[in-house]
Amino acid sequence: MKNILIKSAQIINEGSPFHGKKTNVQIKNGKIVYIGDNTPKADKTIEAKGMYLSAGWFDMRAVFADPGSEHKEDLRSGVATAAAGGFTGVAVLPNNHPVTQGKNDVKYLQSINTESLTQIYPIAAVTLGCKGEELTEMIDLHTAGAAAFSDGLNPIWHTDILLKSLQYLQKFNGLLINKPEDVHLSMFGVMNEGLNSTRLGMKGIPTLAEELIVQRDLELLAYAGGRLHFTNISSPKSINLIKEAKKKGLQVTCDMAAYQTDFSDDDLMGFDANYKVSPPFRTEKDNKALKKGLKEGVIDILVSNHNPQDEDDKKLEFDLAEFGITSLQTVAHNIATLSADVDMAELIKKVTSAPREVLGLANPLISEGEEANVTLFDPNHEWTLDGKSNHSKSENSPYWKQKIKGKAIATFNNGISYIDKI
Repeated sequence: MKNILIKSAQIINEGSPFHGKKTNVQIKNGKIVYIGDNTPKADKTIEAKGMYLSAGWFDMRAVFADPGSEHKEDLRSGVATAAAGGFTGVAVLPNNHPVTQGKNDVKYLQSINTESLTQIYPIAAVTLGCKGEELTEMIDLHTAGAAAFSDGLNPIWHTDILLKSLQYLQKFNGLLINKPEDVHLSMFGVMNEGLNSTRLGMKGIPTLAEELIVQRDLELLAYAGGRLHFTNISSPKSINLIKEAKKKGLQVTCDMAAYQTDFSDDDLMGFDANYKVSPPFRTEKDNKALKKGLKEGVIDILVSNHNPQDEDDKKLEFDLAEFGITSLQTVAHNIATLSADVDMAELIKKVTSAPREVLGLANPLISEGEEANVTLFDPNHEWTLDGKSNHSKSENSPYWKQKIKGKAIATFNNGISYIDKI
């Protein structure tokens, strides 16, 4: 559909002269051709009262499992899932088979971008095989188009490797992303360490496993310089440590999985492996602190932490099942839920301009004459994630077949549109 009118949406786009205003936006042949109170003719009109129109959402942490595990997700299903979730850009983790550690690996992931609404931004591995032992050729990977550097699902456990990475990446102002987790303290853990893990007789993962690495990495950052991003923060103490580091002027940012505060370890009493995530769901007290961290701006970014798993890896005893959920399509619901505690404009910023700023990318502008890279979001739209609405190859979601509120209604980018059947 080449001519679409979006009526009465509230624009959230700080660089736009229409920021905060409710108005009509016409998109024609992939471009924003009109913004104002008139109602020009269009092939399709979307009544968007109560909805928000922003720059296209950007996800900084997702697994697409391609190459190597295409039965869980492949590039085509991944970008389709992202577009349905409102995302026009996704930074994908390097944990494929083979790992994203060479120029050809980066180019393969980018190969779908010419024909796709959602653009893939490869995150390249810091170490060969993401094993934490030997550095990759990061300058070559940067030249090839790597957006950032991380061992993805694996924490960088080797102190000297992390130190050398911080120093090495300064040659081109590269970003190091680390999942803060002490692999020895978390070993064999399957859920949050606490009263519920004791009740259930399952090995717990303490918040200390995260906090020790946050503290270590911040010390190394102060010593070596560079840019560091912590991903998947789940501990109140981690937030306080990062907050103090920011006050000292260290170049540190962090993110949280958008779904993290939607559940707690109380939800694991049924041994449903769809609630098995890394980091694990913590306590309600921890969740309150995370929401405060979001509100205060200590947590810069919300990520999907999309990690699709098939039945063979999920429909098992809880301790044997793989970590992770499919979550790109439910971020809109998470944002709608979080808006009870955090300003909506701030939440949208955490999935639009904030991740792009950290990665050094320009934020799309909602203005006449600009290419349409936008997301229309309805926080009140009720829907069910099921076999009909799901675009992912996997179904491992705690929201599966549940009615939830909050949905991306339309996504536009690269001359392509995705419009939900509303």
